Amino acid sequence: MTTETSPWRIPLAPDASFGAALFDLDGVLTPTADVHMAAWWRMFTDYFDAHGITPAYTDADYFAHVDGKPRYDGVRACLASRGVTLPEGSPDDAPGTETICGVGNTKNEAFSAILRDEGVTPYPGSVALIDHLEEIGCPMAVVSSSRNAPAVLAAAGLAHRFEVVVDGQLAADHGIAGKPAPDTYLYAAELLGVPREAAVVVEDAMSGVAAGKAGGFGLVVGVDRGAGAEELLEGGADVIVTDLAELVAR
Repeated sequence: MTTETSPWRIPLAPDASFGAALFDLDGVLTPTADVHMAAWWRMFTDYFDAHGITPAYTDADYFAHVDGKPRYDGVRACLASRGVTLPEGSPDDAPGTETICGVGNTKNEAFSAILRDEGVTPYPGSVALIDHLEEIGCPMAVVSSSRNAPAVLAAAGLAHRFEVVVDGQLAADHGIAGKPAPDTYLYAAELLGVPREAAVVVEDAMSGVAAGKAGGFGLVVGVDRGAGAEELLEGGADVIVTDLAELVAR
């Protein structure tokens, strides 16, 4: 593919141009948010039933306590919403261990099984935007709270499209605070060599748009895959789309 270098001009922000795109993964590039939601539902439903915890887990809990956060933060927040506390444990805890990490690893086990059995296909509009940005030479990064991001990118056939991937494992290894803190996005921009003011954050989660707003990025795009347009705007998004093809300059 022939690559030219030109600024990224976004139809929804016609008075500005940008030099990099920082994408969340699940729910933005791939519909793995659905896989994550199913895995969280399976894990928390089984856990709540086994321990007599009420009220029952619902999709509203996913958006309120889990969506976009590092896995163990999501476990801690959702359990806290039911007045439940557990020891932190270790990331090496086996699934089923009565710790935050053990419960989180049970969720990861469910996610891996669903991903293996069902696979994942990227959103066509997201691929169209990636193609466009590649054509104009716009640097791109994936910034995901998930430690499964490399496996998801590989399963979706997108791994070779991104020179920088900041995932949950890298963040943990480097002691980088996860979303809603802006640190992982700031680190990705630094790795791309692009100032924050020239970078666009593309997010579908409340914690992600909050991270973009807190980081002082040039634009925060909220992708409404179920969190709600008004909620994303109130949380920090500058503009809302339902498909990333809307960000391709015609």
